[in-house]
Amino acid sequence: MKYSESIKPISYLKTHASKIIRELSNNQQTLIITQNGIAKAIVQDIKAYEDLQESLAFLKILAQSNTNIQKGETKPMKEAFKDIKARIDQANK
Repeated sequence: MKYSESIKPISYLKTHASKIIRELSNNQQTLIITQNGIAKAIVQDIKAYEDLQESLAFLKILAQSNTNIQKGETKPMKEAFKDIKARIDQANK
């Protein structure tokens, strides 16, 4: 998606709101809204927003994992799964 093609003034949003929402929903796009020529807001399809949030959450997990590796805070896979199984068994009692 080219952002240069997805920039509209706030007056366009005011007069074409239902059309914009329909198009965003159909194409999972993002629209940048300007006010006095300056980008001020983003209008985004909910699915695109949810996908973005899931991607950000995954990236945070990867960053935390990388930090843990650098600090040496790791354990062998067999030990990790053994600990998980013990937690599950404890919760089921």
